[in-house]
Amino acid sequence: MTQKTQKETKSSIQVIERMMSLLDALARHSTPVNLKQLATETELHPSTAHRILGVMVENRLVDRIEPGTYRLGIRLLELGSLVKSRISVRQEALPHMQTLHQELGETVNLSVRHDDEVVYVERTSASSSMMRVVHIVGARAPLHITAVGKIFLAQDGLEKSSAYVRRTGLPKYTDNTLTDAGNLARELEKIRKQGYAFDNEEAEKGVSCIGAGIYNDEGRLVAGLSVSAPADRLNKAWAGQVRQAADNISRALGYHG
Repeated sequence: MTQKTQKETKSSIQVIERMMSLLDALARHSTPVNLKQLATETELHPSTAHRILGVMVENRLVDRIEPGTYRLGIRLLELGSLVKSRISVRQEALPHMQTLHQELGETVNLSVRHDDEVVYVERTSASSSMMRVVHIVGARAPLHITAVGKIFLAQDGLEKSSAYVRRTGLPKYTDNTLTDAGNLARELEKIRKQGYAFDNEEAEKGVSCIGAGIYNDEGRLVAGLSVSAPADRLNKAWAGQVRQAADNISRALGYHG
């Protein structure tokens, strides 16, 4: 690379860095900002800031409201919407699921809600595992018998979760299934406070589970992460790690809660 090329490359990078500092400065203000203030906040010469802002206006990254006053442009919203539409919960979750699986050595599940059921959309487990788990990818289970399902019911609140009880009748799957409305309500209140849930052999005898919620950039509960293991092997102290992994996925989806 010649000295001239190196100089041109350095200059181009510097322009990009200045453009980003202007975008960051505009993002800190909810109302249009004048050129003098932008130049002060970014430590750029007013003429330099004006020149870069002019190019950004041409490309709709910035809107010029009136001479010398600017705000973030509509193209950023268009690009943001495009990024959001292409984010896949499964894609973002997989690396964190694999990490959690390596830490605990147990089956890790990703599930979403569909009406009154959870649907398992991804699973990470050792191929040599002898655990008999009915929750395979594509399988469904009622909300009240799974850890993640209870997370969704807890998020629903009292009125909607009570409607679920009336609608389904809380069918029994094992001796541990919560079939009493009062017991379920108390369990959901506990889940709201602690941020994670347990399935104590309620879906399948001999198998227990710990689950936590995954939230998107709008703060909406969109999925759940869970760890399944034989009941005599599952350690409830893993709840912190499960919740942390779920929080990491939420942040990858843009959640800032």
